[in-house]
Amino acid sequence: MSLKSKKLRNSARGQDCMVRIPGVCNFNPETTVLAHVGEGGGMGQKADDIEAAFCCSNCHDAIDGRLKADFPKGFVTICALRGAERTRKYWLSVGLLSVA
Repeated sequence: MSLKSKKLRNSARGQDCMVRIPGVCNFNPETTVLAHVGEGGGMGQKADDIEAAFCCSNCHDAIDGRLKADFPKGFVTICALRGAERTRKYWLSVGLLSVA
C-alpha cells in the first residue's frame, strides 16, 4: 500500500458518513471506514482507494450486501457513488487529493 493510499484510508477515521442511505445510516463517526465502492473489485479484490467513500458500518453493510434493505434496484449503488463524490471533494478541500 502506498503512503498516499494509507493517508486516504486513515482520513476516514472519525468522519461523518458520506453515503447516508436513508433508514440505514447510523450517523456514528466512530464506525466510519473507507468503503470501496467503484468498479475494479472482484472476488478478493478491491477498487482503487480513489473509488471509495467515508462510510458508517451500517451503510457499509448495505453496500456489501450483508444488510438487506428494501430499495429500488441500484439505489444503494447510487448512494455509494454519491458518497464517493462527497469524499473526493473533502480530500480536495484538505489537500489529500489534487487535480493537475
